[in-house]
Amino acid sequence: MPETPHRSHQSALRSLLGIELPIVQAPMAGSQGSALAAAVSNAGGLGSLPCAMLGLDALRQELSALQRQTTRPYNVNFFCHQPPVPDVAREAAWRQRLAPYHAEIGLDPEAPSGGAARVPFGPEAAAVLETFRPPVVSFHFGLPAPELVQRVRAWGAKVLSSATTVDEARWLEAHGVDAVIAQGLEAGGHRGMFLSTDLATQAGTMALVPQIVRAVKVPVIAAGGIASPQAVAAAMALGATGVQVGTAFLLCPEATTSPIHRTALKSRESQTTALTNVFTGRPARGIVNRLIRELGPMSEAAPAFPLATGAVAALRVKAEGMGSGDFSPLWAGQNTTGCREVSAAQMTQHLAEGVKAH
Repeated sequence: MPETPHRSHQSALRSLLGIELPIVQAPMAGSQGSALAAAVSNAGGLGSLPCAMLGLDALRQELSALQRQTTRPYNVNFFCHQPPVPDVAREAAWRQRLAPYHAEIGLDPEAPSGGAARVPFGPEAAAVLETFRPPVVSFHFGLPAPELVQRVRAWGAKVLSSATTVDEARWLEAHGVDAVIAQGLEAGGHRGMFLSTDLATQAGTMALVPQIVRAVKVPVIAAGGIASPQAVAAAMALGATGVQVGTAFLLCPEATTSPIHRTALKSRESQTTALTNVFTGRPARGIVNRLIRELGPMSEAAPAFPLATGAVAALRVKAEGMGSGDFSPLWAGQNTTGCREVSAAQMTQHLAEGVKAH
């Protein structure tokens, strides 16, 4: 039986990326490494390795590990933000704002900053990738310089990026992406917004997807709040060719989600999330905890992304050592109901039931 136009459109993504199931595992820095990505790829989806917080040596190690664990297509994800100009006065004021918390748990507020850096994609990372030739490379916060995109394309990689508005989707298509990830407001972690900083521009997944589908000709991957086969089917019905899912994988054994983060995901508190900039300086969705309640969720005092991270990092480490998630970025989307302690392969197959149903 010939494929209907809609099913043919769906199969276009599978053909484009070389995958069996149109399920993309969202890259989740800090909560996963190569093991989760490989497990999803081996199950027929597209596993993703978050690389924004990896130094060059760690990047090589993770890519080597990933290629040992799977021969299937996989995605590597990078940030491509513009590094901010340091503002000494603003950073000092931020430290002062956090000083009472440091004092409360016995930390010196003037101690050197910690925390993993978030480095935008550059020539050095591109040189590492050229050795491994990953089949899919995705970006957050737009795209890097055209010459860097061309380096990625030179070995045949497909390029994806996130759009949070129709204008961003059109911009990405005009700049040559192979598919657009339509990131709805429900999604956990950092917003991929790059043409505007106005949160009023951000729409929910089910409102955003059909608008982007109508606006661009490239395949559209729906992201945000998708945690069940029914949600997958709904996204497909709106014209998405695939879905990107992150939060639902956080309790899988292959994820490196911390014990405190796992406990929070299984609690009633996980039903309340917010967009906040208090952990990194850029809007990101996480479970509401003490720091978000008392300083945010959006604080004008927070230094520009990613400079807010350092002063909070020491608080997080000390508090987590005391069993508290008060100062931890507990990234999660609005729909944590799909989080299950099952293997990543089982989760991938479970979500894919929505493709068959549709």
